[in-house]
Amino acid sequence: MQPRSRKTRLLGLLPARLVTTRARVRRRTLYLTFDDGPHPEFTPPVLDLLKTHGATATFFLIGDRIDRHPGVVRRIVDEGHALGNHSWSHPLMGDLPLPDQIDQIARTDAALSAFDGRTLHPFRPPCGALPANLLLHFARVGRTIAFWSYDSHDYEQLPASTLLTQIRAKPPRSGDTVLMHDDTAETVELLAELLPQWCADGFEVRAMPAGRG
Repeated sequence: MQPRSRKTRLLGLLPARLVTTRARVRRRTLYLTFDDGPHPEFTPPVLDLLKTHGATATFFLIGDRIDRHPGVVRRIVDEGHALGNHSWSHPLMGDLPLPDQIDQIARTDAALSAFDGRTLHPFRPPCGALPANLLLHFARVGRTIAFWSYDSHDYEQLPASTLLTQIRAKPPRSGDTVLMHDDTAETVELLAELLPQWCADGFEVRAMPAGRG
């Protein structure tokens, strides 16, 4: 497992006003993020674990799933977590012309706004696939793309015990933005081990700092 890919390291060299990957912090802090929700079965136990350990996270939601599971989204907001934009239907953005990419993001912003009242939200491209035309568009309009610096690889459908061993061998560092997904049982099992460990190691686990959306 390589939790810090060459791509994320290169993106981290870009101005933070354009792409965020990790943050400089004074306290020992991990920024926890979840992609691909909301999921009616697995997001609630993730929220239970976060509440138990006094943690907050940013949930990068898919627009058409927001419409199907509004109660889960409402709970995310009510319990103090942040919402992020993960497109409307989770396409590879580079497969779409720029106007369709922009529409994917705008539709999802509108759906999210009904829950948290924000006009714009941090955007994370599906699968981390970031086409140059979208990056340039965000630079022109002054929006920030919310990436990550530490990949848990929980999307690989490996047993939670295998993922846990890999993460413990190369653990996240203070300031890292951790990528996870709230749509599998393995992630719930993994998080149940990681959260108490991170807390015992003196980390605060928080949502990503508010940016320019």
